Amino acid sequence: MEPLIIEGTPKTPTVRFDADKGVIEIKGRSIPENSVEFYKPLVDWLEEYKKNPQPKTTVNIQLEYFNTSSSKCILDVFKKLEAIHKARHDVEINWYYEEDDEDMLEAGEDYESIIRIPFKMIEIVE
Repeated sequence: MEPLIIEGTPKTPTVRFDADKGVIEIKGRSIPENSVEFYKPLVDWLEEYKKNPQPKTTVNIQLEYFNTSSSKCILDVFKKLEAIHKARHDVEINWYYEEDDEDMLEAGEDYESIIRIPFKMIEIVE
């Protein structure tokens, strides 16, 4: 399966999905003009990956900021990962947040309460 790589812009995050390594990364700011359009290839890629995932999938989410429309799309990404997890594959979500960013920590905790995958909250200390 081809990796999905999208370079970040001031409005969209950097995306690196690597099926061979089982590593999924979303990093940066997510305030695209059309969130659904931006996240659709990510959800589609995960739908394909779900058919033959690695024994362990590591997910690294390091967002500085995301808007409300992105938040729904990010949830869709997590739901695809949850399906992989439910199929008895190991999925680990690392949620990174800046040390003084309570909002981003809470956002990660909110996702964790919805999605039945354990999250690791990782504080970035500068």
